[in-house]
Amino acid sequence: FVESASAACLSPAMVNKRTKKAGITGKYGVRYGASLRKTVKKMEISQHATYTCVFCGKDSIKRVATGIWHCKACKKTVAGGAYTLNTAQAAQVRSTIRRLREGTEV
Repeated sequence: FVESASAACLSPAMVNKRTKKAGITGKYGVRYGASLRKTVKKMEISQHATYTCVFCGKDSIKRVATGIWHCKACKKTVAGGAYTLNTAQAAQVRSTIRRLREGTEV
């Protein structure tokens, strides 16, 4: 009776999280090394996140497959990076194209 009474008075705030640092990569346990798990954690968090749609403005873009992103709100499908919607290289290309376009108009 004492065990059930003490378990009943535990609130969700008092219960510890299952993993402190591992997070989504806790499923790998102690395998593969800390550095690789840290890299994979960054990739998995970014690929499972929702992103803001540039067409409708809602946070509803999710990854469908590698490099394919789909907005549930406006039903648009966009090509992007493997793990993030926008890559650094794509941003650099966009700025270069914009700079060249403005240079030809002048």
